[in-house]
This record gives sequence, structure tokens and C-alpha cells, in this order.
Amino acid sequence: MNALSAPWPWYVAGPLIGLTVPLLLLLGNRHFGISSSLRHICAACLPAKIPFFSYNWKKESWNLFFVAGILLGGTIAAFHLTDPLPVVIHPQLAAELQGYGVTDHHALLPVQLFNWQALLTIRGFILMVVGGFLVGFGTRYAGGCTSGHAIMGLSNLQWPSLVATCCFMAGGFIMANLILPFILHL
Repeated sequence: MNALSAPWPWYVAGPLIGLTVPLLLLLGNRHFGISSSLRHICAACLPAKIPFFSYNWKKESWNLFFVAGILLGGTIAAFHLTDPLPVVIHPQLAAELQGYGVTDHHALLPVQLFNWQALLTIRGFILMVVGGFLVGFGTRYAGGCTSGHAIMGLSNLQWPSLVATCCFMAGGFIMANLILPFILHL
């Protein structure tokens, strides 16, 4: 049980993730990515004749099972494989977060930033609602998510995936080092 509940080292998790690419290609020329699942769900559930959702989503239904497995695995991990000990973070990070008013480190997500009461603050609204919208918009604008581009696209040597991955990384660095400190001071 300890092996399942502890974080897996990169040399185990990385190859397992990397091996999904050839496995999906060998099992029927399938492409790894999560963001397209929302489109499949909308195509299955929306009876409207919206051109973007008018396609044969049933041939991609395997992706919906993949996402359901991720949700089920996440639920099992959250309720049965959690470590009861507080999350251990670097002392410099703890000091920096304390400067932003974040002192509770018992969970993976800081409860002082991500809860229903925080959603009603400008800082929480920006982090959760605006951030969620920007992730969704960016995923659609880039033609896929980080898993689709960085894992599947790069392994297939696709130029658009290289550009998208470089932009994802640059955006992450800018957000973490320039924009997030400003938002956390709100």
C-alpha cells in the first residue's frame, strides 16, 4: 500500500506515461489527449446542430472510457491512498507563501486559496474562475492540451506541438514568476 500511496519517482512514472503513446498507436492509431473528451461529451449530449459538435463522436468513445478511468482512479486515490501526514514543502517556499498569507500546508492545494469562501474574493475568483476559463480557452486555441501536445505531439515530431509546448512552458514561467505573486498579494 505504501508504494501506491507515495509519489512515484520520475524514472517509473515517466516511462509509464511515455509508453502510453506507442501503446495507443499500436492499439488502433489512437491519440493521447484529454481536452478532446469535452468535445466528445458535448457532441454526445447536445442535440443541437452545432457544426463543431456534428461529427461521429462514437468512433472516439474509447477516450471517454479513458477519462472515466482517470476520474475513477483519482477518486480512489483521494479517498483510499492519501497520506495523512502534512505535505512537505521546501522551507523557502513556505516562507514565500507565508508572505502571501498561505500558512496551511496540510493538503496538496492550499485550503486558504482554494475553497468556497475564497471563491468569493477577487484573488480566489481570478485563480479559480478566470484561470479555468483561460486554461479552457488556451487549450482550444492551441488545438489541444499539454498531454496531447507535449506527450503525443512531440513523440510524433509534430511542429505545431513543439510550438505549443514551448508556449505552454513560457506561459507557465511567466505566470509563476510574474503574474501569480501579484494575484496572491490581492
